[in-house]
Amino acid sequence: MRVGLLAVLLGTVALPVIAATEKVAPPEISVAEKTVQTVCAACHGADGNSSITLNPKLAGQHPTYLLKQLSNFKDKSRANAVMGPVATNLSADDMKGLVAYFSAQKPTLGRAKSNGAGSLGEKIYRGGIATTQVPACAACHGANGAGIPNQFPRVAGQHADYIAQQLKTFRTGERANAPMMQAIAVKMTDAEMQAVADYMQGLR
Repeated sequence: MRVGLLAVLLGTVALPVIAATEKVAPPEISVAEKTVQTVCAACHGADGNSSITLNPKLAGQHPTYLLKQLSNFKDKSRANAVMGPVATNLSADDMKGLVAYFSAQKPTLGRAKSNGAGSLGEKIYRGGIATTQVPACAACHGANGAGIPNQFPRVAGQHADYIAQQLKTFRTGERANAPMMQAIAVKMTDAEMQAVADYMQGLR
């Protein structure tokens, strides 16, 4: 009895000592997080809010849209000298992990430089351009720019430089993975593109 009790007492005293000397392994980092840290962060920021205005913010973007873009970069239906090689090395699971990570991040807000209420940018976004039959952007991207999940991307707070650049590549055909946007962009002037892009940057 005494031997058994002694063993129990020694055991209860020894366990904390052993636990204190053991090294706790750091939590395992997922492939998606490693990719963000080593590749994505350079252009898009670790939290998906890029500081380079020609690179898109990914934070808070709809998962379906992000997955489509990565898939299009991989199959080359969306051409891009930087993203093409990056996507080529991603597996389907890698893409799902990255999409889950970035869509869960909180997007930072932006401000329009000159296209606020009553501006050309607002008129195009909310009413389109009747003379050239350009539809209102809000019809697909929503009144506040949040987009429609599984159909159209979020544009609120996105960098104006990036949006204007994409509209131009839609117009020239350099970007051809969204026929609807190509049909719209060919009807827009550079000034109209810049104005509506600036307005979108300020949406929240």
